[in-house]
Amino acid sequence: MNSKSVYLATSSAELQECAQAAVEKSGRPIILVPVDFSDHSEAALMQAAEFAELMQATLLVLHVVHDPGEMPGYYSKLIKKKRATRMPDVAAEAFQEFMAGIYDAHPVQEALHQATLLMVVGLPVTRILEVVEHLDPMMVVMGSQGRTGLKHLIIGSKAAQVVQLCPVPVTIVKKRNLQ
Repeated sequence: MNSKSVYLATSSAELQECAQAAVEKSGRPIILVPVDFSDHSEAALMQAAEFAELMQATLLVLHVVHDPGEMPGYYSKLIKKKRATRMPDVAAEAFQEFMAGIYDAHPVQEALHQATLLMVVGLPVTRILEVVEHLDPMMVVMGSQGRTGLKHLIIGSKAAQVVQLCPVPVTIVKKRNLQ
């Protein structure tokens, strides 16, 4: 199991520092991939890895730590034991487990193994756009659950908001349903 450390940027200055380090480390353009550990974000990450290899780019995988209103306690169910734990610590552990599963399933996908892992705390759309501002990636690749109807109207779509507000190209990926 390939375990990579997750960098937590808690301020704009740290975010800027991480963005510069990612660009300098690879010397290549960056593809930003926000993930929420869902099947859709896994599909987006795999698509982004293919893009990265074709375009000679590097991946920056981002997780925004939050406890969304539509799913209160999202991280609490990830805690293995009943203990008081900081949400960013639980999210970092979940992020590492998510990526370890990806690494194990795709051991030869070089772009995945070279990726930088970054976490920020806040509202997903706002923080994704802030990372885009600091990082200036060539593109953003993200998954979408594809909510429709009333759920879409009430909860909204983070992916749709990013598409509307993002200054760089955005590719939306949904997990294929193979039947």
